[in-house]
Parts: sequence; C-alpha cells; structure tokens
Amino acid sequence: MRILKPPRLLELARRHPKSAPSLLHWLSVAKAAQWRNLTATRADFPHADEVRVSSHRPVTIFNVSGNAFRLLTAIHYDTGKVFILDLLTHAEYSKNTWKTRL
Repeated sequence: MRILKPPRLLELARRHPKSAPSLLHWLSVAKAAQWRNLTATRADFPHADEVRVSSHRPVTIFNVSGNAFRLLTAIHYDTGKVFILDLLTHAEYSKNTWKTRL
C-alpha cells in the first residue's frame, strides 16, 4: 500500500510516545501489504474495523498499543492508498466526537 504523508504518523507518535513502536510496526506491515478490501486488511490486523462517519465515507480503525490507541485511516482500496487521519486515545475515541469532523 502507498501510505500518504508518513511524517503525519511520526508526528502522532511524538504526540503519544507510548504508541510509537506499534505505529512503526503498523507502517511496516501496511507498506508491504496489498489490501483490496477489509477482509484482506484483517488478515494482517484482525481487529481492524470500518466505520462510516458523518460524511458517509468509510474510516478504517486500527487498535494500536494493546488497545490503548486507535489509528484512524482512510483506505482507498481501488488505488492502493492509505491516508493517515488521526490517532486517538481509547478515551478520546469512545467519545465519538471524531465521527462528526471526518
């Protein structure tokens, strides 16, 4: 997959240092992947989930650092591109406010 704006991922890792090893692992796996759908994504990350947000677009969520963080991405399977949207703590994610801004 082509990860768009990898520096964004590093910025998120700096903001949440505990997530850094897991984010780097995710980046390594995602770069090598050739995901064509959510089922293929789940072969690498079994807990990946897809959520439709207020814009009606799908956002793929990855559990990071033992479920302490959520990595929000937009995966365009048809073009092989992954957009890094945000990294939230479990508590921030649970508030669901992120759904209205994406």
